[in-house]
Amino acid sequence: MTVGIVIVSHSPDVARGAADMVRQMVGDNVPLGFCGGNPDGGLGTSVEKILGAIDAAWSEDGVAILVDLGGAETNSEMAIEMLAPDRQAKIVICNAPVVEGAVMAATEAWGGGTLAEVKRTAEELSPQ
Repeated sequence: MTVGIVIVSHSPDVARGAADMVRQMVGDNVPLGFCGGNPDGGLGTSVEKILGAIDAAWSEDGVAILVDLGGAETNSEMAIEMLAPDRQAKIVICNAPVVEGAVMAATEAWGGGTLAEVKRTAEELSPQ
């Protein structure tokens, strides 16, 4: 298996665009989920959409979540808390730029990296 990647953005277009970039870089070899926008289609995030994206990207090797803003991180944390404990333990939120981080994380996952390696690779892009 391969670590899955989830992209959570306040904008549906940003989430879709970042996912498109990941697909162009690694193809369909990495489980990928993405979501953006509030339930009404405006800017925001939704715990339910995040849960769906986690399911779409689910891998027994783990899932790395990339978020764009604080609200996306908060809702991702809430979504993780709603999962069974065995699943919670296999999900990390990366402190990394959403687009670049997702591409780098997916590339590391595609190469067989562990969840910790995928997270570390994504976070290398974050300012110190």
